[in-house]
Amino acid sequence: MKLLVLGSGGREHALVWKLAQSPHPTRLWVAPGNGGTAQERLANGRLVENVPIKAEDLPQLLAFAQEHRPDLTVVGPDNPLALGVVDLFQENGFKIWGPNRRAAQFEASKAFSQDFMLRHGIPTARSGTFSDPAAARRFCEELGGRCAVKADGLALGKGVLLTTSVAEAHRAVDEIMVDRAFGAAGSQAVIQELLEGMEISLHALCDGKTARLFPTAQDHKRALDGDQGLNTGGMGTYSPAPFLSEAELASVGRQILEPWLAGCAAEGIDFRGLLYPGVMLTAAGPKVLEFNARFGDPETQVYLTRLENDLVELLMASVEGTLNRTELRWSSDASVCVVAASGGYPGDYRKGVAIQGLEAAAARPGVKVFHAGTALKDGTLVTTGGRVLGVTAWAPTLQRARDEAYAALGLVHFEGMQFRRDIAAKALTPAS
Repeated sequence: MKLLVLGSGGREHALVWKLAQSPHPTRLWVAPGNGGTAQERLANGRLVENVPIKAEDLPQLLAFAQEHRPDLTVVGPDNPLALGVVDLFQENGFKIWGPNRRAAQFEASKAFSQDFMLRHGIPTARSGTFSDPAAARRFCEELGGRCAVKADGLALGKGVLLTTSVAEAHRAVDEIMVDRAFGAAGSQAVIQELLEGMEISLHALCDGKTARLFPTAQDHKRALDGDQGLNTGGMGTYSPAPFLSEAELASVGRQILEPWLAGCAAEGIDFRGLLYPGVMLTAAGPKVLEFNARFGDPETQVYLTRLENDLVELLMASVEGTLNRTELRWSSDASVCVVAASGGYPGDYRKGVAIQGLEAAAARPGVKVFHAGTALKDGTLVTTGGRVLGVTAWAPTLQRARDEAYAALGLVHFEGMQFRRDIAAKALTPAS
């Protein structure tokens, strides 16, 4: 079968890498792909092909599909989902994996998802949705300034400002709603009480009726060690996270996924794709911070290095509504991904910087270097984004996986490279 993958980041490289291991694909295109995707090879020996079409360019993507007739299209990022690429492809007779435009609202609008949680009894934070900055500031004052101030729309994972005082909260409201630091995404803001506890990432593969829960993972959103600095798209992750037993994970899943599935059925929302709730484990129980409607990045990198199922078959089951016949199988290994980012990220950063040491890092056993912001220019791999690489390692223990990821990262270099040195440290440091 022929596959088309949409996107250009580390998540998409991981998806391509795993899809290419299946015996089913005979040809695989990535639009637009990156410097790593074009180096992957299918089981039949054929190289993956990058296609110079942006993932948001729906007319060109449809034209490509009409010419090349992929048997399955896999959507990686959130923007094309929110724009309705799934609806467009389905209307034109193409099989495509990912939630349709209505279902993608769980990520595309924080106000929609927050209201949905309240309607269906899904545990979440006290919150309010505002289009008037003055009203938003007053609600921040009611919360004593301990707030998560969020741009309602998509903001590349960076439209969330955490505050601990009224003055900070007022500044955050102004930054999002008045200064429009995140563009049109800030026309509305969702303000939540700042929850305390351990944050984990949950993922569940869905087919409209059934949800199959993944193991635990923990992302590291802040740019700097010790969870300091600005929010980013994610500076590293690991799986499994030791903060929930299998029984506790199943319980958390039931508390969130059962009312979510029931709510989708009641409202006629046909969600076929990947639901990714960010969850805070509070003293009062698990609470959903927000929903995402696609694989996390960099969570995909650690999940797919542990997944033992054929990913093509899993995604087809999600599209065709047959997940109830499928059980997910996971390696007992732990996996750790450390992101190498451009200097200055998530603020301004340089592009076009040459990257060295990738072959040496990739040669280490149990290591895969996933490309995120890279491109091949005149035969040299160069940086093109804020998050450049996701150096990922897997091993029988979390400590060994972490050690190996950092050892491999130590072989890679580009000018200005920055990374966190404490990925997975919370899981390995005894609580004080």
